[in-house]
Amino acid sequence: MATRLYLVRHGATTLSSEDRFAGATDVDLSDEGRAQAQALARRLAHTNLAAAFCSPMRRTHDTCTIIAGPHGLTPVGDAGLREVDHGHWEGLTRQEVEHRYAEEYAAWEEDPFTFAPQGGESGAHVVARALPVIRRIVIEYRERAVLIVSHKATLRLLISTLLGFDQRGYRDRLDQSPAALNVLDFKDPVRARLMLFNDTSHYEPCPPPPGARLSKWWVGD
Repeated sequence: MATRLYLVRHGATTLSSEDRFAGATDVDLSDEGRAQAQALARRLAHTNLAAAFCSPMRRTHDTCTIIAGPHGLTPVGDAGLREVDHGHWEGLTRQEVEHRYAEEYAAWEEDPFTFAPQGGESGAHVVARALPVIRRIVIEYRERAVLIVSHKATLRLLISTLLGFDQRGYRDRLDQSPAALNVLDFKDPVRARLMLFNDTSHYEPCPPPPGARLSKWWVGD
């Protein structure tokens, strides 16, 4: 029997529509985000979850609380699951960053895995703190199912790493919609199989097409 992780991105926030860098910024779920989380809670209501973990940010904790509620589980916060810190880009829109920090932004677009803006984290830093959390959970909850609520970049980086993708392309090749569900089965702490990815069928039939949320590899200059 496999160990199953339900990896979930938090629901939409009050900043979701503004295309701002807000990885380390603590922001609340919007009404839309709460509705998305409630839809996922209904979808997973009859799933046998052994535990629930989340990033300590309000948006992830609240999403996790909503989904874990029907199971009588209290979310356990772990700082290793928090979103990438964008340093001095935090709170700025993508256009503002491109204008003020053009050289940094170009380097980040080229390789977001090893490059970090001033005062921020690279993708490699995120994997270094988040992957051990996943390993610990897989070992502790062997052959059981666990809910983990985290963030867009963190989840894409974890999935890239666990499946052996080139992490430098995580922004180009993977997306995570608000309150999206991903399912990974683990044979052991090292070998994972992706069973479901970026699924939003609990609140919309198909994720929206890629746009500014991804790199310019998708949307052009």
